[in-house]
Amino acid sequence: MGGCATMPRHSAILRLSHAHAYYNAFMNKMIVSNLVHRPIRSLISIFAIAIEVTLMLVIVGLMFGMMNDTKERQAGIGADAMVRPRGSSVILSASGAPLSIKVADVLRRLGHVTAVSPVLLQGTTAGTVETIYGIDLTSWDAMGSPFQYLSGGPYQGPNDIIVDDYFANSAHAKVGQEITVLNHQFRICGIVAHGKGGRKFLQIATLQDLTGAQGKASIFYVKLDDPKNFDAFKAEVVKLPGISPDQVESVKEWLTLITPEALPGFSITVKIVIGISVCIGFIVIFQSMYTAVMERTREIGILKSLGASKTYIVNVMLRETAILAIAGIILGIAISYTTQSALFAKFPTIRVQVGAEHWVWKSAVIAVIGAVVGALYPAFKAAQKDPIDALAYE
Repeated sequence: MGGCATMPRHSAILRLSHAHAYYNAFMNKMIVSNLVHRPIRSLISIFAIAIEVTLMLVIVGLMFGMMNDTKERQAGIGADAMVRPRGSSVILSASGAPLSIKVADVLRRLGHVTAVSPVLLQGTTAGTVETIYGIDLTSWDAMGSPFQYLSGGPYQGPNDIIVDDYFANSAHAKVGQEITVLNHQFRICGIVAHGKGGRKFLQIATLQDLTGAQGKASIFYVKLDDPKNFDAFKAEVVKLPGISPDQVESVKEWLTLITPEALPGFSITVKIVIGISVCIGFIVIFQSMYTAVMERTREIGILKSLGASKTYIVNVMLRETAILAIAGIILGIAISYTTQSALFAKFPTIRVQVGAEHWVWKSAVIAVIGAVVGALYPAFKAAQKDPIDALAYE
């Protein structure tokens, strides 16, 4: 008897499952038909969401790319510690009053020190924002990661400059060619592999003369016999006259400090970009869905007269929005990665990391939320329509 009771129950569940599947298939078919029936409006909505996603991914990716590129290039120098002027910023090019270059000789005599390289940094905004490095080539290479020359070689005279391959590719520059740096002409003597400090390197004496900082250095890179001996090294350095603890930092610690929170305006800029992007998506989806409700008043009346519930109407509108959002997100991600490749091909010195910090998923979630919020009012407005008034609508 128990088995007989189970069979009708199982059959009812099966019929209910088939009915639910048919309901979903019918709804999805109707939604797709509605979107295809109005292709221009659908395409505009998709492209608006794509722009929203692209704006977030490219601008945020550019900011993270520049930050991470700076970290990688500093790590590539090979130093274990840095001694900087008092009041200098965490951003190396924003230094305080330069220290005497003679500090290098004092540091070399300390325990655990194997090499010291004084560097003069000079920021410039001529053409692009960058930092020119004034280096002593011998001590610079002694940091443990010497230049890898892809073309040319070391300095031959005071008017020589070394550039990295990214800059050379960007400017289509070759060894022997002259370029303008700080309003002076310099001959490219060598092109080196990227990833070690800056992109343009002058001799420190030359940069000192150009900037009026004779006998000065902006930072001292220090190589230790073992990075684990940094604490012992720092304890000796702070005993020197005029050196405070905040002027001595391990490269490893410095790299951990270069975060969005530590960089001025970084987090604010990201929030502004997200806000503008969400507004774009919200407004376009709101306008699109609201227009759809106005255009389909009679259709909504027919559905409601056939027994469609308010939940059904809202579900239809939100599913349409979800399809538009997903299509826009996919298109936006594709455009973002294409833009990343195009920017790198055109401007090799500009680093864009579209996928940095999981921003592909973050932008997708933000776009979906913005689209759904934008569709809520039109969806509920459609659900509230009186079927008799809707059928009478012309």
